[in-house]
Parts: sequence; structure tokens; C-alpha cells
Amino acid sequence: MLNWMTRRPGLKRKAGDLYGMVVAAARQPSFYGAERVPDTPEGRLELVALHLFLVAERVKSLPGDGEALAQHLIEAFVTDMDDCMREMGVGDMTVPKRVKGAAALFYDRSGAYRQALAEMPVDAGGSDPLAAIAIAKILRGPAGHAFAGAIAKYIRASDDKLARLAADDIAAGQLSFAKAPRAA
Repeated sequence: MLNWMTRRPGLKRKAGDLYGMVVAAARQPSFYGAERVPDTPEGRLELVALHLFLVAERVKSLPGDGEALAQHLIEAFVTDMDDCMREMGVGDMTVPKRVKGAAALFYDRSGAYRQALAEMPVDAGGSDPLAAIAIAKILRGPAGHAFAGAIAKYIRASDDKLARLAADDIAAGQLSFAKAPRAA
């Protein structure tokens, strides 16, 4: 009867472990640098949001507690954003606004990524909608445009790789992303 009370802490722990893997994937050095994602708090947030989207979408599809685990995963992100803001010296009165902004960014990007992944990799005009998102949201300035195609391929390959993982593997905290892209 009280089974739900004992399962939640386990889900929170799993979500915390998965979130740690999300952050590790987002912090791979090959993503950052000249003509790549800027190594700034904003650039890091963009890549955490990207990887969180990929994992949360896959986790939601798990049988049983998938939806609840995905929610705990997003809650781990919000908690991390709160902690990061405070570590960066953001004032107590401003932290909630900034965390709300980070959460809004995640949901905005999630909608854009979801829509772009549903489209064909290259539209009739010859452009990849994921590359367009990368240019508009992740990469700053024209120098990063050459890296957009590599980011788009990475997103599609990681989405595919996560989709092929067995539910038991994901529930056990075994995530696998594509190899991080290199600048062309």
C-alpha cells in the first residue's frame, strides 16, 4: 500500500545519477572552443539542456516509472541550476528568476529539438533544422556556423543511440551518447 513512498527515493537517486551523466556528456572538452560552443555559463547551459532533452525524452518512454523518472531528472536540473547560481554569487532574491529562466530555456529548446528531430535531416532547401537551431541558440557568431552540421549529426546520432538502449540499461544508469563532434 505504501509502495510509492519507498520507490520515490530510488527514482530520485537514479535521476541524480542520470543527471550526472548528462552533465558529464555536456562538458566534453571537444564541444568547446574557437568556432565551437563558447565555454561560458550560457554555452554550458545550452549543452546541458540539449543532453537533458535527449535523456528525458528517452526516459519518458520507459515502461512503468518512466514519466516519474523523467520528472525527477528535470528536478535534478532545476536543483543544479539553483546551486550553480548561488555558487556564482547571484543574490538570493535573484536566484529564483534566473532558475526560472534556465527552466524556460530548457523547455523552449526541448520543443525546438523535438520538432527538428521529427523532421527529415535535410529539408528541400538543403539545410538541417537541427543545424539551424545550433546556429540560432548554441553557437554564437558566424565562426561557429561550420560546427553546426557536426552538432546536428551528433544530436541525431545520440538520439538514435539512446533509442536503441534497452530500458533495463537506462534504468540501471547506463547511458550512451554518440562520440562528441570535432570542428571541421
